[in-house]
Amino acid sequence: MDTIKIILAAIGVIAVVIIAIWLIGIISAILWVGLWIGLIAAIGYGGYKLLFAKEKTTAKLEEKTPIAIADLKDTDRALEEYKRKYLSE
Repeated sequence: MDTIKIILAAIGVIAVVIIAIWLIGIISAILWVGLWIGLIAAIGYGGYKLLFAKEKTTAKLEEKTPIAIADLKDTDRALEEYKRKYLSE
C-alpha cells in the first residue's frame, strides 16, 4: 500500500510540474506577442506622427501686438515700485 502511495505522489508531483511549465510557457508566449504588438504599434504611431504632423507655425512679427512707449514707462515705474518694496529689506 505504501508503494502505491509513493507512485501516486510521484505522478502527482510530475503532473503539477508539467502543468506549471505549461502555464509559464503560455504566459511567456502571451508576453512575447504583446511585446511585438507594442513595438509594431509604437513604430506605427511614430510614423503616423512624422508623416501627418501638423506644420509647425512660427510666430510672425506682424501678428504680435505692438508695445507703446507709454506702456514701457508704466513698466519702469512698476519695476521701481517693486524694487523699493521688496529689495529694500
